[in-house]
Amino acid sequence: MPRYVSLLNWTDQGIRKVKETTKRAKVFQEMAAKFKVKVREIHWTMGRYDVVVILDAPDDLAISRLMLALGTLGNVKTETLRAYSAKEMAEILKGLP
Repeated sequence: MPRYVSLLNWTDQGIRKVKETTKRAKVFQEMAAKFKVKVREIHWTMGRYDVVVILDAPDDLAISRLMLALGTLGNVKTETLRAYSAKEMAEILKGLP
């Protein structure tokens, strides 16, 4: 199953309600399951991003739907990256001249 890394930043609304962030994370995990996405890890971070989430999703459509649904809640802005394992990267490299 494809893996994704999502980088989140709180919106003004999200930071005002920061004390609810762990509760919101649980709600997010439940939401993800409805899209057949597995939340592997959630980390609250220092620096450029406030939260980093590692997810497995059946395809780009599922992860896109989940991230759009999350965005409609108004607490975070997201940037999601497709992540490749060493095995997947080896397959990609086989196609290079």
